[in-house]
Amino acid sequence: MATLLKLAPILNPERLDPSPSPLHGPSLADFDFTLPPESIAHHPARPRDSAKLLAVGDKLHDLHVRDLATLLRPGDLLVANDTKVIPGQLSARRGDARIGITLDQPRADGSWHALARNARRVKVGDELIFSAALTAQVLTRDADGGVVLRFNLDHEDFWTALHHAGALALPPYIDRPNGPTEADQSDYQTVFATHQGAVAAPTAGLHFTPHLLTMLAANGVGHAKITLHVGAGTFLPVRTDDVSAHKMHAERGLITTATARQINATKACGGRIIAVGTTSLRLLESAAQPDGTITPFDGDTSLFILPGHKFQIVDLLMTNFHLPKSTLFMLVSAFAGVERMRAAYDHAIRHGYRFYSYGDSSLLERAQP
Repeated sequence: MATLLKLAPILNPERLDPSPSPLHGPSLADFDFTLPPESIAHHPARPRDSAKLLAVGDKLHDLHVRDLATLLRPGDLLVANDTKVIPGQLSARRGDARIGITLDQPRADGSWHALARNARRVKVGDELIFSAALTAQVLTRDADGGVVLRFNLDHEDFWTALHHAGALALPPYIDRPNGPTEADQSDYQTVFATHQGAVAAPTAGLHFTPHLLTMLAANGVGHAKITLHVGAGTFLPVRTDDVSAHKMHAERGLITTATARQINATKACGGRIIAVGTTSLRLLESAAQPDGTITPFDGDTSLFILPGHKFQIVDLLMTNFHLPKSTLFMLVSAFAGVERMRAAYDHAIRHGYRFYSYGDSSLLERAQP
């Protein structure tokens, strides 16, 4: 089968310079490729750790996720995102109008940023009715269709009402004409999920099972948890040809003091830090210090990683196969190298790897500067 991958060449070497001119950023076309529809996964592998794993370094190796137990070394540390996916897709009434709401990010003051369909019908001060128990007031509106909402409930009362009124906001490329299924309720949640707040799953974590974690621990591989609540902005396309002009939606993140110490101790002893997913990597690099250590973090991050980024913390990245022209494909190209990722995606398509949220995985070595 002839490959369908058509990655545009990086024509200007200056684009890979650590400090590129803002006038000469990478082009969106540099991160485009053609993916056959049959490569898109609509259901996860069962069991989860039976998914394929493409190890990407100087060479490519076809493996399975369960092989992580032998790929990683004693003293290495897996760092996973323990955010829990919420039913963030809502339908509201405002008078006779129906308003589609996708929750995006919780705010520190208890309000929520959300994306609104038919946003032109929404005004500051409006009350949106989601159910008999759940309502919200519109506090502010953004020019791009975003709104900030103050719900009438908080704490456990809010979560209970939300789980009755909302639905999973599955990515649009997962074929669910009748909406999420009962299986999706568990399939789209990682084994690490603890803290509610994500609209989308940190999908690299979907491949882990308790058995795999036990095997890793028996081989001396540790694991730590950090929290990044993945927002609805993860589904939004890049709309500017000069990708360096793209603005990432801010996402709420937390790295505890204990976890920061664990990561620093691992690095000091020569262990490798393996980020489980791009969300974990972005949060770790957001908290990185110039001396290669990490500090506790509690706040928002909108870090956008492009080729030329200097990575401080992460040595290996476990991640799924991403959409063309996406910020995630840009990130993996920055981490492992543009040429490596061209070759890896070409190989993955030709060898039947499954792409996107429910698809297969990869383990990427960080490219040397």
